[in-house]
Amino acid sequence: MSDELAEQVAGVGALVEPARRALYLYVAGQPEAVSREQAASAVELPLHSVKFHLDRLVGEDLLEVEYRRLSGRTGPGAGRPSKLYRRSSRQLAVSLPERRYDLAGDVLAAAIDRSMRDGVPVAEAVRAAADTRGRRIAASSSGEPADAAGRLGDLERAARLLARHGYEPRTSDRDICLANCPFDRLAAEHTELVCGMNLALIGGVLDGLDLGGLAAELDPQPGLCCVRVRVRG
Repeated sequence: MSDELAEQVAGVGALVEPARRALYLYVAGQPEAVSREQAASAVELPLHSVKFHLDRLVGEDLLEVEYRRLSGRTGPGAGRPSKLYRRSSRQLAVSLPERRYDLAGDVLAAAIDRSMRDGVPVAEAVRAAADTRGRRIAASSSGEPADAAGRLGDLERAARLLARHGYEPRTSDRDICLANCPFDRLAAEHTELVCGMNLALIGGVLDGLDLGGLAAELDPQPGLCCVRVRVRG
């Protein structure tokens, strides 16, 4: 399970508890931030219980906090600002096996923009946008300690990063088999376009990691991603 999927699952898990889910739905449905007292009254729960659940939702980034005086008064005697809760901008989408249609959408939107602007054929623009995104994904992994990265072989480095993006890599001595396609439904309906995008994306990841000894190749197999990573030669 990738780190992002684990975070999404944890966020959804926080809403399993009925009282917490009721509080989230109440706060999310309000046009303005609400106080603990307002939330407790709305869902008919004790204030101490509401405080616990609201702060748990804040901890999962499902709610955000702001401080404001509800009376509107300012200056001495106006009282302390109240702690108020509102829905956060975080979006949750959990699918098992993991799917990354948001990533595909970003790549395809960038490709269409370039195709319309520069007159580049769509398939070419998609491959270029996917390669660029793959390199960005590789660059985002640069925070890993250098000594930790140095202890990993090329296949292990590539597999670790691909795992974070839902590919479920299985590594052997000579290649990486990808057991999950993050773009499965799109690939089934638009195979040539999406598999070409996927190949360019993974190729961009390998180039971005400077793994010249590895190559991404199309190798569609039933139940697997269409791309396999192999040791060159």
